[in-house]
Amino acid sequence: MEMQFFVRPGDELRWFEYWKEHRLRWHKALGLGDEKYRYHDHEKLAHYANAATDIEFQMPFGFKEVEGIHSRTNFDLSQHEKFSGKKIQYFDPELNQSYTPYVIETSIGVDRMFLSVMCSSYEEQALEGGDTRVVLHLPKVLAPVKCAILPLVRKDGMPEKAHEIMNLLKFDFACQYDEKDSVGKRYRRHDAIGTPYCITIDGQTVEDNTVTLRDRDTMQQQRVAIADLPAIIGRECSLNTLLRRLAE
Repeated sequence: MEMQFFVRPGDELRWFEYWKEHRLRWHKALGLGDEKYRYHDHEKLAHYANAATDIEFQMPFGFKEVEGIHSRTNFDLSQHEKFSGKKIQYFDPELNQSYTPYVIETSIGVDRMFLSVMCSSYEEQALEGGDTRVVLHLPKVLAPVKCAILPLVRKDGMPEKAHEIMNLLKFDFACQYDEKDSVGKRYRRHDAIGTPYCITIDGQTVEDNTVTLRDRDTMQQQRVAIADLPAIIGRECSLNTLLRRLAE
């Protein structure tokens, strides 16, 4: 969960600002709430650093660091060079000279990142009629299961159609096939593990190749064509979509 980014001496603070802004954009793109993030710039620096900041996230118990960005000058490579006795330098053809690169380091805490996601996602939600549900509003790109495929009943060609849809989607998305209990109970199970979409196959599916697509967060349902499912799920759940948005 660390990156060492090598830069030309003298350019390190420009690149430090670049990675400081770029990494915060990545965190905010997960949709946990822009207002929950802040920078904490270090006033006391390590002896080898000339800039350092933390990206902090508002946990239920206060703001805590989730990622650090540091300008480490040439300390790391110069120490390797010193103790290995091997020259570690880069020849820069633009400057026509060799130098020991400076390093910008970004470092995410895996456990803290996990905690920030879980704290922001877990909800015990009151519903109309006095019912409740436990729902995990995971960022869709991070959800372990992207969609659940649910035949309404285990007869009338619905399981067969459900397996066709499973075969259509399983090579691109982590899917679960679920035919146990009522469809309402199955919705609740997948709400609780953070599955973004439930796909219900019913009698109409067998006739016209459409399904009911249910959104985890809004619980809204829409009728869509089976052929459109890869594009819909990919647009919302693919990490490629998030990365392309960041590259704009």
